Amino acid sequence: MLNVLVTGGAGYIGSHVCVALLEAGHQVTVVDNLCNSSARSMDAVQSVTGRTLNFTQMDIRDTTGLVSVMQARSVDVVIHLAGLKAVGESVQSPLAYYSNNVGGTLSLLHAMEATGARRLIFSSSATVYGVPDFLPYTETHPTRPSSPYGHSKLHAERMLRDLCHSSGDWSIVALRYFNPVGAHASAELGEDPRGTPNNLMPFIAQVAAGLRDRLTIFGDDYATRDGTCVRDYLHVMDLASGHLEALSYSATAAGFHAFNLGTGQGTSVRELLAAFEATNRVRVPHEIGPRRAGDIDAFWADPARAVIHLGWKPRHDLADMCSSTGVPMTTTTWSTPPTSAGSVVSSSVPAASTRSRTSSAPFSEKGILPLRTRSTAASSMSYSRTCRPASANANPSGSPTCPHPPTTATRSLLPTRNPLLPARRQATAHLVDGAPDG
Repeated sequence: MLNVLVTGGAGYIGSHVCVALLEAGHQVTVVDNLCNSSARSMDAVQSVTGRTLNFTQMDIRDTTGLVSVMQARSVDVVIHLAGLKAVGESVQSPLAYYSNNVGGTLSLLHAMEATGARRLIFSSSATVYGVPDFLPYTETHPTRPSSPYGHSKLHAERMLRDLCHSSGDWSIVALRYFNPVGAHASAELGEDPRGTPNNLMPFIAQVAAGLRDRLTIFGDDYATRDGTCVRDYLHVMDLASGHLEALSYSATAAGFHAFNLGTGQGTSVRELLAAFEATNRVRVPHEIGPRRAGDIDAFWADPARAVIHLGWKPRHDLADMCSSTGVPMTTTTWSTPPTSAGSVVSSSVPAASTRSRTSSAPFSEKGILPLRTRSTAASSMSYSRTCRPASANANPSGSPTCPHPPTTATRSLLPTRNPLLPARRQATAHLVDGAPDG
């Protein structure tokens, strides 16, 4: 049993990793500034696992705060997921990405050095590779990212590699994610990003639910089997299991090690859309739009190194990814129409200043609790509400913080599932906001 610190643990990927850690018997402490996530996911994690965790709302650039938490919880190993992750947004706000993704990682390393923790699992990304010289990507493929987001991940990797070269005490595993999708089988966890989704699957789900008018596919004239872009989609629970295997690996493997986490199979936009429609028995209105600048025709992983050295293997197929995502039937109110932020897909939203869609199911006063309501105050979870987002100590230079800080009252979700799904999918969903992914 290990005492594990998970940075960014309240987000989409982080919450699923926390489930895997707790189910494996580890003690979990989460720090998250809730920039693009919700503390409600921590309650859902406890409900799914029947175990408690410790949560502190904190920006990881608060080195002093991190040291305090790590000492109090006797942290043995860190899984570092915290960061910003939208390619298009990184082009618009590069300083925020370098401040959070590079500066945050540096702060965490200082805290680890101060507390004696020397094992780290780092959330990296396939974006470090850039335009492919060959496919599938192996870990030896040249790294030349084309966006500030990709550069921030690669720069963090280089810091970690240099640190390992400076001392043999460190064991660091960088997991290069491809495209995580899907949700936990309980349907209490899933992906529901704020504003316009940057990823394809949650956008498809929102269109299927009627929250957006249609899906726009950016180009159908690529050099692929059906003309649309091809990506390597990976079930989020397979990704979570990869972190457990990396945790075991880091116990005996000193130095820096990078691994691809992907299925090794490419799926086109059209194929993913068709699979979602068939699995969930819905139709998703869509149209073909012009190409988007910078999109690569196709890429997918060679996961052989992770299979051989980590003993990891993806176990969920595309149907599992689509069925676990499901079709959220929600109550949503936008104070202003959402705008595109360089996402994989775009939407057509009515021009009215307020757009509401209401389901017939009951919902809480604030509209954010699942039907099987749980009181946070009554929960056995240890909440340490240390709110230090970008304090003077965390961000002494006054550099940019999160481009989309936590907000309330403008958007409420009543997460229930598509009544056409199998009985095991009828559990009330507790969708959480997005977190770093590939």
